[in-house]
Amino acid sequence: MDCLSRLKTYNFVFISYISPIMKRFYLTGYMGAGKTTLGKLVAELLNMEFIDLDHYIEARYHKTIRAIFAEHGEAYFRELEQKILHEVSDFENVIISTGGGVPCFFDNATYMNRHGVSVYLKVTPQRLFERLKIARQNRPVIRDKNDAELIEFIRENLDKRQPYYEQATIIFDATDLESADQVEQAANSLSAILSNY
Repeated sequence: MDCLSRLKTYNFVFISYISPIMKRFYLTGYMGAGKTTLGKLVAELLNMEFIDLDHYIEARYHKTIRAIFAEHGEAYFRELEQKILHEVSDFENVIISTGGGVPCFFDNATYMNRHGVSVYLKVTPQRLFERLKIARQNRPVIRDKNDAELIEFIRENLDKRQPYYEQATIIFDATDLESADQVEQAANSLSAILSNY
């Protein structure tokens, strides 16, 4: 083997050794889809860090998402959200739970696919309604809606957002998360899928 060949071989081995594959997964989907619930469990199963993007923003700016919306409006918030998305995308070995609107603004859907693996947690409108009607007092955007208004709101928004959500690398059925056993089973299934990336 000549010197050049030996050098090429050495460089290949050296680079492989110092550059282990770092993983980054983004969980997307409508509010109530289970992004935080599944994300925490999957991160634990895969020995990865978990970040909830909304909580990260609130901790950084010492304000709730609701307060940021109220003080500055949605356009400001979406730009801030994109900035923080880019920031956390520098982290490695991490599962990032994104806000429900993240893939629908700017080039966020494409950006996530370029910087990691995006996962759309797909849930039927009826199941989302069943989950959100219980927790609506904690979600300002739906707090004052009655049942009929809520299901219509979910259907309309899901129809608008679906094309963006479906740009994800993986589409995972998260409809059945209504018991501890179902959540555990879903987390195991999703972990097995993500371990192949």
